[in-house]
Amino acid sequence: MNSIWTMGEILVEIMRPEPGIGLSEPGTFVGPFPSGAPAIFIDVAARLGVSTGIIGGVADDVFGDLVVDRLKRDRVETRYIGRFAGTTAVAFVAYDDAGDRTFVYHIDGTPAVHARFLPPEPAYQPGFFHVMGCSLMANEQFRHEIMSAAAWFRAAGAQISFDPNIRQELLHGRALGDVVGEEFLSSCSVVLPGEAELAALAGTHDVGLGATRLIAEYGLEYVVVKHGKSGATVFNERQSVKIPAHRVTEVDPTGAGDAFDAGFLAGLVHGYSPETAAELAAWAGAQNAAAFGPMEGDIGIERWAGDRES
Repeated sequence: MNSIWTMGEILVEIMRPEPGIGLSEPGTFVGPFPSGAPAIFIDVAARLGVSTGIIGGVADDVFGDLVVDRLKRDRVETRYIGRFAGTTAVAFVAYDDAGDRTFVYHIDGTPAVHARFLPPEPAYQPGFFHVMGCSLMANEQFRHEIMSAAAWFRAAGAQISFDPNIRQELLHGRALGDVVGEEFLSSCSVVLPGEAELAALAGTHDVGLGATRLIAEYGLEYVVVKHGKSGATVFNERQSVKIPAHRVTEVDPTGAGDAFDAGFLAGLVHGYSPETAAELAAWAGAQNAAAFGPMEGDIGIERWAGDRES
């Protein structure tokens, strides 16, 4: 079976336990939780029965141990995670009463962006290399390393997938296109944006027009637009298919989009049709949102199979 790889920030997340407590006021936090969008993504892909690996960096501290041990437990290849002096990256997260999130990141200057790309051993046959936009935003040197990794994986036979995953706190006023670049988008096979991210890339708020524009301009195989609680739509050059959301009681949506990405790519690696892969993606995202913590959903390929049969 082909493997799925990623490269990006690995961190711990410390969260407000309930909405309405901002980050600028004293109050209770819970955590640390293992996190970082690429780490959430790759951990879910591993739990969905795919061979996986991640390239990144953490400090030689207890937070670094926390994340690496979790990834190892879920059978993610971690030998390409560097251990550095310093402190593992941290993100603080709060929700307002409307459910919108606020972040404070401590990433730039930490081991999260110190990793340098080293090609994996030939034994790992790459199927996909997945890039998160937030990973490209944190540090210019790290962005260059990820782009180098993407070029190597593509030359090794992998398809490149991309989630824009915009974090305004990391963009620092830059346009998304300035961070990503047309050359990189032209190397991608799959792009998995939310509606706002699609608009930022395609220059239109018309979802259908935006998706078909990206496919035509960059030669993409699939654009999978995430609509949150309204499901998703899978576009290719011939058609679009709407996928309903999997209904759960939402507890914490942090990481749900990353889990969705993992479900879609894992489904393709397992040989599912794009529609079935998107159903798996919607299920994985929902299970992630049903648990508190960015990587804590009850997700597994056997459970997915059981839910489909019931």
